[in-house]
Amino acid sequence: MHGKSQDGGSKVPACRDTSLLGSHSRHAVTQGARIITGQEEGAYGWITINYLLDKFIQKSGWFNLKPRKGDTQETYGALDLGGASTQITFVPQNQVLESPENTLHFRLYGKNYSVYTHSFLCYGKDQALLQKLTKDLKNTNGTIHEPCFHSGYQRRMNVSHLYEAPCTRRFLMSLPFPELEIQGTGDFQKCQQSIRPLFNTSYCPYSRCSFDGVFLPLPQGDFAAFSAFYYVMGFLNLTSEEGSSQSKMTSTLEEFCSRPWAELQMYFGDVKEKYLSEYCFSGTYILTLLLSGYHFTAETWKNIHFMGKVQSTSVGWTLGYMLNLTNMIPSEEPSSTPLSHSTYVFLVVLFSLILVIVVIIGLFVCHRPSYFWKDMV
Repeated sequence: MHGKSQDGGSKVPACRDTSLLGSHSRHAVTQGARIITGQEEGAYGWITINYLLDKFIQKSGWFNLKPRKGDTQETYGALDLGGASTQITFVPQNQVLESPENTLHFRLYGKNYSVYTHSFLCYGKDQALLQKLTKDLKNTNGTIHEPCFHSGYQRRMNVSHLYEAPCTRRFLMSLPFPELEIQGTGDFQKCQQSIRPLFNTSYCPYSRCSFDGVFLPLPQGDFAAFSAFYYVMGFLNLTSEEGSSQSKMTSTLEEFCSRPWAELQMYFGDVKEKYLSEYCFSGTYILTLLLSGYHFTAETWKNIHFMGKVQSTSVGWTLGYMLNLTNMIPSEEPSSTPLSHSTYVFLVVLFSLILVIVVIIGLFVCHRPSYFWKDMV
């Protein structure tokens, strides 16, 4: 059910100069492999989704055959969620990008893009859960009554294992008990209340921030949410465009989190226990991240589209990396605009019909020549 590796931003593709990312993000070409940065991961995800949706190419008229100059499509933003990190990437319109380290400049198909991107390490869903448990562990005797787990669910884990995670080591403290016992209580409202403190919004050195003092322009336009965003929402049956709303997600989570663990095991016996037990937390975390962290609202929620595939191709950062690696996206507009898929299908069908009509007429003439000659006599 996981769309990304547990290390979130730590990916190891073949090494190559990242030409689309600009000179400030380039690496020397070496043999072997390298780890791409969280910023690159966000950029590659943005490239992937807009490439698959044909957002880099001009709109066309006359059945998409003739480009309309000056009429370009707005790009989608990209929301990526993994186990260890989460990324938000989009093109702000008429907004000043106050943080240069969060800004990338692209020139694709003859158009310039100033892209905002940031990768929040330790805010992937797995590391966020461990951070929450670490904070909840304070002032306890080793037992946590956890509202983000279902009533009747129990889990035991070594305290040392809890602090081995890269995002919880800073909370390390000496405890008189070696094991942590988690007992689920299944309460969505309390779960959300306990997640909100993970996002520190107490200070902001810019005109606008997300959390932890990180600059974030006002989210604008449509966004594609993929990886764990899609997998969790898919399990909760919240990926359809018609039924997607903040209120719908809230009511779904309230009902789902309140279901007893024994009932869930009965209905979802084919789902691994780890994943099934954490869907209440993961769904509540996604809702809180989008609202409290990225500042989407009930009104702009409709602009978030949860996607797993586009045109049978999985959405993620890897395709964007390969497009960059092979220089498949030119910086300048091609001399002739490539046909879209719909235009190509239309032309194939049109010429096929013409060919069929010509063949039928030819066969009729060959078998009934007298029908045509009698009018000429």
